Amino acid sequence: MSYTVNGQELETDEQGYLLEPDYGEEVVRVIAAAESITLTDAHWTVVNYLRDQYREHGHTPNFRNLLKGVAELLPGCDSKALYDLFPLGPAKQAAKVAGLPQPLGKGGY
Repeated sequence: MSYTVNGQELETDEQGYLLEPDYGEEVVRVIAAAESITLTDAHWTVVNYLRDQYREHGHTPNFRNLLKGVAELLPGCDSKALYDLFPLGPAKQAAKVAGLPQPLGKGGY
């Protein structure tokens, strides 16, 4: 599987995660469409948060830390709200839509 973004083919693993991060906005739109997600401002807030965390720490946060971090940016955001945004699992599906490699393991920081 791969995604074509602006005429460039981006390689993915067998589950559709990019092998190398891509921080362009168009990649988010392409992957979100493939995941049947209609992007809203709340989606972009989560995507940008995950990208910042990946740049800073080299990995994305686990669900609990994702919820904590996003709740500071989106007042009133709870686990149900995150699952409404990313129904297949916010920590993993949001990372995929953000154009980041697959989060591995359960740990996190």
